Amino acid sequence: MTAEEFKIVTRPTVREAINLRIECNPIEIALDKRLEHSSLIATQVKRLQRAKAKLPSYYAVRAILPPRAYEQSSSEQCAANKLLTGTSVLDLTCGLGVDTLALSRKFARVVSLERDPILAEVTRHNLRLLGADNVEVICTSAEEYLSDTTEHFDWIFADPDRRSERGERMVLLEDCSPNMVALYPRLREVADNICIKCSPLFDTAEAFRKFNNCSVQTVSLSGECKEVNIYIDSSTPTLTATAIDIGSFSTKHSDLNSYSFAPIPTSFDSYHYITLPDVALVHSRLTAAAFAGKADVWSNSGVALSKTKPEGVVGRTFAIEAIYELGSKELKKRLKGQRIEIFRRDFPLSNSEICRKFSVKEGAESRWCFTRIGNRLLAIEMR
Repeated sequence: MTAEEFKIVTRPTVREAINLRIECNPIEIALDKRLEHSSLIATQVKRLQRAKAKLPSYYAVRAILPPRAYEQSSSEQCAANKLLTGTSVLDLTCGLGVDTLALSRKFARVVSLERDPILAEVTRHNLRLLGADNVEVICTSAEEYLSDTTEHFDWIFADPDRRSERGERMVLLEDCSPNMVALYPRLREVADNICIKCSPLFDTAEAFRKFNNCSVQTVSLSGECKEVNIYIDSSTPTLTATAIDIGSFSTKHSDLNSYSFAPIPTSFDSYHYITLPDVALVHSRLTAAAFAGKADVWSNSGVALSKTKPEGVVGRTFAIEAIYELGSKELKKRLKGQRIEIFRRDFPLSNSEICRKFSVKEGAESRWCFTRIGNRLLAIEMR
């Protein structure tokens, strides 16, 4: 977005035009020759329609949504689940300000840095609309601000840019901007505590190798890992898996090795329930810990089986209809010609390979989980 485009979309007449057409087809808006600035209005309507579920507060106030900033932003649900509160916080990477907005609801004062001058103006505009009057957006880089500031904060938060100049995705913290590893000594001088939002691909074990005395939270939404957050503070190092709308599980990092996998049984006939652990547990390697005393698990990426229905677990639980060995004649007979909903956990075949092997199609007539326990491949019919 250019400075001129920003001036146009903040005009009262243009904002009214956007609001009146918020449910219209953007293509029809763009082709309306009677409408001044039709292309810009159509673009904003299109982005707001896409943002309705991800950023409902932004949609409600008809915020301005530059494309790259929108694509790289957290959802409001994920932003609200960060485990930090206090009086003052420094946000090194403002962007569209979704995390900044969430922080403004937990802290009395927020200072947020954005090095792009136009995006800084856009975010100031949006935060005013959203009523976040305790946020100060400063147009500068993290490095410049940290080198000059004499202020001290309760927390520093950062969501480093994980895109290279060529658009490649980066996972290592040292490759992201700002480089939080290089800045770490200075960060400890400016704030008591630090929170770093990482890629959903980030290895949680890497956080403990880099920062030692820290905690890590993996956040998922609708079965998809969305972010990994590192918390460097004075609390006991923990691992937390947060599945939004399902639940959360935490354990001390020092206790992780005390949880073990179940011995492989000779028969699975005694199991009546199957739980598919949420991806947040899987990514954090917390499956064995989360199901200890509630169900048997054989790998952090597999399933949990139990004789009684487990309560308060982070995952989806189903009653078991039947369990088949993969190569059994009974399984081929049971599946042939069906339309099935396929779930895979720690299984070597893809959905398409399963369909070809058993002459089935993906659908919703019945639910099946294909999994591996030890060296045994199983198909579990669920209800």
